[in-house]
Amino acid sequence: MCGIIGYIGKETAVPILIEGLKKLEYRGYDSAGVAVLQDGKFEVRRAVGKLQNLEALLRSETLTGKIGVGHVRWATHGRPSEENAHPHRAGSIVLVHNGIIENYVALKKDLAAQGRVFQSETDTEVIAHLIDSIAQKGLALEEAVREAAKHLEGAYAIAVIDERDPDVVVGARKGSPLVVGLGLGEFFLASDIPAILHRTRDVLFLNDDEMAILTPEGVRITDLKGTELTREVTRVMWNPVMAEKGGYRHFMLKEIYEQPRAIMDTIRGRFSQDTGVIHLEEIGPAYDRLKTAKKIFIVACGTSWHAGLVGKYMFEELASITTEVDIASEFRYRSPLVGKDDLFIAITQSGETADTLAAMREAKKRGATVIAICNVVGSTVSREADGVIYTHAGPEIGVASTKAFTAQLTALYLFGLFFGSLRGALSTDSVKKRLVDLVHVPTLVERCLEANEHIEQIAKHYFKANDFLYLGRGPNFPIALEGALKLKEISYIHAEGYPAGEMKHGPIALIDEKMPVVVLAGKNGVYDKILANIEEVKARGGIVIAIMTEGDAEIAKRVTHSISIPATNQLLMPILMSIPLQLLAYHIAVLLGADVDQPRNLAKSVTVE
Repeated sequence: MCGIIGYIGKETAVPILIEGLKKLEYRGYDSAGVAVLQDGKFEVRRAVGKLQNLEALLRSETLTGKIGVGHVRWATHGRPSEENAHPHRAGSIVLVHNGIIENYVALKKDLAAQGRVFQSETDTEVIAHLIDSIAQKGLALEEAVREAAKHLEGAYAIAVIDERDPDVVVGARKGSPLVVGLGLGEFFLASDIPAILHRTRDVLFLNDDEMAILTPEGVRITDLKGTELTREVTRVMWNPVMAEKGGYRHFMLKEIYEQPRAIMDTIRGRFSQDTGVIHLEEIGPAYDRLKTAKKIFIVACGTSWHAGLVGKYMFEELASITTEVDIASEFRYRSPLVGKDDLFIAITQSGETADTLAAMREAKKRGATVIAICNVVGSTVSREADGVIYTHAGPEIGVASTKAFTAQLTALYLFGLFFGSLRGALSTDSVKKRLVDLVHVPTLVERCLEANEHIEQIAKHYFKANDFLYLGRGPNFPIALEGALKLKEISYIHAEGYPAGEMKHGPIALIDEKMPVVVLAGKNGVYDKILANIEEVKARGGIVIAIMTEGDAEIAKRVTHSISIPATNQLLMPILMSIPLQLLAYHIAVLLGADVDQPRNLAKSVTVE
């Protein structure tokens, strides 16, 4: 995920671009750059690291051009470095890009055969060379971009400028967001509305396979065939704080709704449905050692530990390998039997969690192969691990993790398929089938989010309850733990998660007519046992809130309240089960007047013991 901005107008472009990039830095922070057209040629400035490094570089510059583009990067293809930073230049073309071009290797090979020389490891530079090669045939920038788009497979939002066509900025999108801003004698392209709110509140939203052509006279919207389109102007009325939250009341709610995108970004470009081949290049030198691993240790803290518990089910089913899951703070203070024949997986959103880092270092010292599943590029965990699988959830501001958690589950599933295929535990056909299930998950999550208002009404009945019990079986048991944790974190209501089969070993004594019991009741191999658990709760006067598979009339008639989610395979069901539990915790906390985004006593990243 990256952030892009483009400007054409009457004022000096650089300050406007930098101000916009500050609002987009949540989308990427491993490098940044700008390019402006000055005296008939491009001036490109790039810097590794956060945006402040680029600002420091520009303080000694006098760039007065009035047309330009800017970019903040989160690395996907190519390490964070100045040569891989955007904007990218090819001939007379300069371009910034957000997305992943899936067929860039084939395009690069064809362009190299034409004598083109590449300066970076990125897929983006390929787009710049492709557009330049087409423009050199005499086409205007608008037509060259339109023709180039026909050859691109994957996702992109681009902003392009051309020394040969100096009074135009062209934007195009497919699968990545792009918005057009309409100012007074100035016009903008941006990945997100907050980037341009300091200049205008009037915006046009581009849809997939559409282009925007910005000139000093105005903006035209076309499809990729060149047909002009009409688009209603939207006036954005957010205040600055609401702009950062995307119009949502809290960051947590915004991040809950970002999960379809976070999941898609985590899987995008990492596999081929046609061949069943999964590409996890970030694993790097650890690849050869994976084949000989005899056991997996998954270690994490908090919500990431719950993801690891689900990962155990995934690895044992998909790769037929014994898997243990440890809380990092416990792992580091015992004498774990981990060694050179083992794979150690560290899961951490921030990549800086102190206990997880210490556990990882202990595993490395004992000779284990270490893979990190992490959300922050360049974090300590990602640097010290033998290999890394990045989740592309984007920065998570709310302390209670939501999108980072489901992105971790997504990464674990993808890694499980990769590992199972590598070890010969899964056939190619089986991998393909399971990849089809995975591709559908973002859409299924969107359907889960449609229950928001229904869940809010349920929350109104029970937000004054003193205790909650969450029950689940199989891969959904860790989600019961996670649901209880979410409620505790942000509403301060006591809640416990249990394996449903353990209910008679203690928790059943707590159940009465005042206690809501949330049962994760998806259809799977233990469905009949879940039905029995529900009857046991009802026999003691308990309130049952069931998260169930769509169309399950049997569950619906037995419970006090039901929340339906779509069907999927049982290893992906935990992702869908998480959504209603996040929303339930959120609405209860709001009704109680709690500080949802910054709950008391908690920090986003625990970097000390």
